[in-house]
Amino acid sequence: MLWVKAFHIISLVCWFAGIFYLPRLFVYHAACEDEPGRERFKIMERKLYRGITTPSMVATVVFGVWLISYNASGYFSQGWMHAKLFLVAILIVYHFYCGHLVKVFRDDRNTRSHVFYRWFNELPVLILLAVVILAVVKPF
Repeated sequence: MLWVKAFHIISLVCWFAGIFYLPRLFVYHAACEDEPGRERFKIMERKLYRGITTPSMVATVVFGVWLISYNASGYFSQGWMHAKLFLVAILIVYHFYCGHLVKVFRDDRNTRSHVFYRWFNELPVLILLAVVILAVVKPF
C-alpha cells in the first residue's frame, strides 16, 4: 500500500506541475504578438498537455482508486473523502478545459486576454490547498 501511495503522490506532483504551468503558458501566449512566438507556444502547450499533464492525471486517478480500493467502505464513510473527491472531479474538468484551450490557441481562436488567464491560473492552487488539508487534517 505504501508503494501505491508513493506513486499516487508522485503522479499528483507531476500533474500539478503541468496544471500550474499550462495556464501560465496561456498567459504568455495570449500576450504574444509575433507569429514565431505564437507557434512556439502552440508546440509547448501541446507537448505539456499530452506528454506530461494528461498521463500524470491518469496515473493520479489510477493510483487514487487503487488506494481507495484497500478500504472503500471506510473511506466512503468519511465526509472529508467525499469533499476531496468532489474537488478532484472539479480539477479533472479544469484539466479537460485546459485541453480545450490548447486547441483554441492551436486554431488561433483565442479571444481572451492574458489577464483572464492570470486569474484562471489560480483555481488549481485553491483546489490543491483544500485537497491537501482534507487529506491530512481530515476535518470531518
